This record gives sequence, structure tokens and C-alpha cells, in this order.
Amino acid sequence: MQIQLSPYHGRPDFTGIEASSSGDIDAVSVADILRNAFVYPPHSILENVKLASFGFDAGQDMRAGPEFRFAFREADMQPERDVPSSGELVKTYHRLLCEAIQASTADMRTPWLLQSGGKDSTSLAIAMADARPDATCLTYLGGSEENEIESASAVARTLGLRHEVVVCDPGRCYDRYLAVMHRMPLLTADFALLSYIDMATEIAARGGDGIVDGLGSDIYFGMPAPARKRLLTMLAKDERWPRHLVELPLIGDNFKLCFLLGTLQMNSRERYFPGSRFSDDEVDALMGRDIARASRERMAPFEKELSSATSADELRAMMLCITEAGAGFAKGLYTGNALSLPIAYPYCDRRLREWVARDLPRNQRVDVSGRRNKILVRQHIGAHFGELTYVVQKKGSFRFDLVGLARERFDQVHAFAHEARDMVPGAAAWLERNRRRMGNKFHASRFYLLAVVLPWLARPDHAAGHGHERAMGPAHRVGMTDAVPGEKGAWVA
Repeated sequence: MQIQLSPYHGRPDFTGIEASSSGDIDAVSVADILRNAFVYPPHSILENVKLASFGFDAGQDMRAGPEFRFAFREADMQPERDVPSSGELVKTYHRLLCEAIQASTADMRTPWLLQSGGKDSTSLAIAMADARPDATCLTYLGGSEENEIESASAVARTLGLRHEVVVCDPGRCYDRYLAVMHRMPLLTADFALLSYIDMATEIAARGGDGIVDGLGSDIYFGMPAPARKRLLTMLAKDERWPRHLVELPLIGDNFKLCFLLGTLQMNSRERYFPGSRFSDDEVDALMGRDIARASRERMAPFEKELSSATSADELRAMMLCITEAGAGFAKGLYTGNALSLPIAYPYCDRRLREWVARDLPRNQRVDVSGRRNKILVRQHIGAHFGELTYVVQKKGSFRFDLVGLARERFDQVHAFAHEARDMVPGAAAWLERNRRRMGNKFHASRFYLLAVVLPWLARPDHAAGHGHERAMGPAHRVGMTDAVPGEKGAWVA
């Protein structure tokens, strides 16, 4: 089975998966998730399902060595030149964005916009006020360090849009994941997956019939790599260390030391992907076999194009294209399918993206010397809000309380580890060794990966074979609720 999985080319159709047997779990894809939090395209968590994501020709057989081609090469884009005034460019951008919103939300009566308070969602909110003034904005507070709610609320209020806030409750998020997991066609462990499911469940409960997501414009506007990102890729030396090193006293409780050791063991390509993940040796130990190498080899279809990148910024955009397919878009598409909520991605609109990529001068996309991106988007925001525009200091709309999840659901995940021991025999032992270290976000983020993937492996339709159900085991019952949307503590007025 082959599915087109790219919002740049329309909404994917998962009905083939739903109508067929679930298929066998792809063990290498499980290793992908433990190593990088998502499955490398064109593969999926199921052996019999391949995905034609953006960069692959959907006409190719995804099993027969498909070639990856990045669509927005710097050499193909407009250089700096004399152009209409920035005011005229802003008007054209606004018109195209409004048209993209109208087209992508045509089948939604009550759309909800995921509003992080960042550039993309603020610009999108401005256009939504014209194209869909009936929309509601939703901001998610995933951690105490975030401060975008005040900015997002002010933007919505000024534009005349309704605004709501959801505060992360990690236990509630996990219960909701377990409640809809069996309706998710495929799996990703993106670090915003549980947050996304939490938000989507609330939206459905509040009468929303569609979600508007601001993902999709980074790869064609351009992605100047910040100094910290460049340093991390330089530190990724592909070294091999004893897998228990990050569990030693003094090191195991220090996030920065653990993160550094984890980075040293990664290759420079995979360090572009976000989060703290398991090393190759740890993955082999978790799965009881030499399998991390096969996961790493899944970079091969991308390597020719990646090696041809003409700058670090272009390489970063290519890497983002890979992770968007397996993680960024996947979390929304799989969640939307599970909850019967269509997801609109206006920034993926063909006319809009082609205009930015082919007609907009480079200096309106990125400021290379200042390491700033989306210059035109900043101007669009400035035209509506003046100097009081982008006040967010710490963007964290889709972050998650990793430590809280480990604190509230450790025993439940440990029970799932026993149920999924045929595929991940070392998971229970890892959890037992590291239980006291879950206050360290480095270990808690890896707990998150196990929390997502283990119940998927233990699903009755997966664990008991095609067409055979089994009674819900203790891991499914521990801490479970009916995951009723709107329960106490979910909403802030």
C-alpha cells in the first residue's frame, strides 16, 4: 500500500489502512522512532504501508529506491533585485494567504486556529480575521517557562477573534492518546503529538469541526541556522560511548552533560532533528538485536540531495523537509484522522508557496547577515501591529511537560513495556534503571518516546495478530479515564 502524505499536494487518504488488516509492525521503524522520534519516509510504522511525502515523486514505487528532490533550492529562487514596494508585496502576500485559508477551510463550519504567538500563527491570524472571522484561536501552555499567551491573546483580541487557552495536563494528554490510539492509522512520536491530541480533543468537544495549522512555510521562506544549532551539528561526532554512561552518578542527573554526551554519539545529519533520543547502542539494547544500523541506513535516499546543498541554511531546510513529513505533518494528520477533524495547512497552498519561492526576492525571505528569516512575514505583522508585534521571548506553544508525564504515568508505561516485550525486550529494564532520573528532561524525553510507542505495539490488533482481539491488559487500565474533553483544569478563561 502506498499513500500520498503531503499537505503540499492535498489531504491524504487513509481509508485503505482502515479497511484492511493492520499489517505487521516494521521493527526498523520502531528503531527509527527510538532514535529520532519519527519514522524515516518513505517508510511507516507498518511494513506494508509506504508514504510518498514531499520531495518524493508519488508516481514512483516507494519500495524501489525512490529519489528525494528538494523543491526549493536556493539557486532556483529569485535573487535580490528591484521589486515593488514592501507595501505592495505585503498586500499580495496577504491576499494569497487569505485565498489559501478560504480554499483549505471550505469544508469547515467552525475552524480553530492553533495560535502559538509566533510569526507564522500571528500572520495567519491576521489573514484569518479577513478570510474566516468566525474562527477561534487556541493557544497551548505546555510548560511554566513559556510566555506567549499574553501576546497571542492580545493579537486575537485586536483582530476581533475569539481566543482560548489550554493548559497542559500530562496525565490527561496521555489518557486521551490511549483513547484515540486505535483510530490513528500510523504512528509518529513527535514531541508535540500528545499536546496535539490534547488540543484536538478539546476542539472537538467545543464544537470545532476543523483545525488550521500554521506549519509548512519554513522550507520555502528559508531557515538561517542559529549559532547554537550550528554548534550542535559540529559536536555531533558519531562517537560510540558505553550506553550506561549517561546513567552514572553526577552525569545522569545533569541535563546539559547528558545532552552533550547524546549529541557526541549522533551523526551531524540526525542532530538537526529535535529532542533527546536514544543512542544506537541503547536502541540495540532496548530491542535486543543489532537494528540501529538499519535505521541509520534509511538516510541513504536523501544523501545525494543533502550532499549537494550549497549552504548550511539550505541543508537545514532540506533536513526540515524530512522531519516535517515524518513528524510535523504526521502528528496532525494522524490525530485529525483519529478524531475525524480535517486539518488545514494554508501555508502549503501551491499558489502561495510558488509566489514566495519563485517571485519574492531573497532579501524579502531571509536576512542572511542578521540571521533572520521571513522578512515579509515580519512586515505583514508590523503593518497591523506596529512596534508591538512579535513580543514572544520564549516560544513554546507545543512544548510538553515531559517530567510530569513520567511522574504521573511511569507505572502505566512500565506495564506496557511488559506487554510489548516481544518487540522491545529491554524497555522494562531501562525504565527500572532510570526511574529515579525522570526529573532530568533528558531521560524524561526518552521516557516520552517509550510512552508513545509501547502501547502502540501492545495494541490488541497488533499484539494478537490480524483480526484477533484480546482483553485489555493492565497497562491499558492503569490510570485510564474516559478522557472526557473539558475535564477540570483543561481550560483557562
